[in-house]
Amino acid sequence: MATGPFQKRPGEGVRLQGPAVGLVETTSIARGIVVADHMVKRALVTLALARPVTPGKHVVVVTGEVAEVDEAMQAGVATAAHTLVDKLFLPQAHDALIAALHDGAAVEGMGALGIVETFTVAATLLGADAACKAAEVALAELRLADGIGGKAYFVVSGDLDMVEAAVSAAERVVEPGLWLTKEIIAAPHEDLVAELRRGQQR
Repeated sequence: MATGPFQKRPGEGVRLQGPAVGLVETTSIARGIVVADHMVKRALVTLALARPVTPGKHVVVVTGEVAEVDEAMQAGVATAAHTLVDKLFLPQAHDALIAALHDGAAVEGMGALGIVETFTVAATLLGADAACKAAEVALAELRLADGIGGKAYFVVSGDLDMVEAAVSAAERVVEPGLWLTKEIIAAPHEDLVAELRRGQQR
């Protein structure tokens, strides 16, 4: 069974020790490797992920104490310079997001679904974190970059009012230029839910 949100390498999850998470996304693979090196040299952080993603971008994820991740992020953003696509600093990532990055998300129940799609990995993670913190929803799916042209999206499930609140919270925190779209399905068909579950096992 494949786990984790990155699909280029089946089974690859991102192990986060927390409490803080930092991510730098670049247009250049070569510069992305340099960014990773500078980040771990600057501060006492754990390099959770550093690899290319489609369509030829590079993503670096570090985790650790808040002050250390903040310092590493400053080094990473400065090093990325003109290749920077997006960045993310979460001082206290939601448990559901940490679990989804490591093991993949899981569709549960037959509640309403909210779908948020963005142009970057960082924007989707920011939106998913805000959604889970704003309302009582489950993070039902998380897909990042690979196989979808570098875009990213997440799906939350739960009671309709909670899903609406979660999607609204995500929209508030994502920059307009990085936001693509949102959709809400009040009562998803059981076949769709089953297909989402099958997709998580591929």
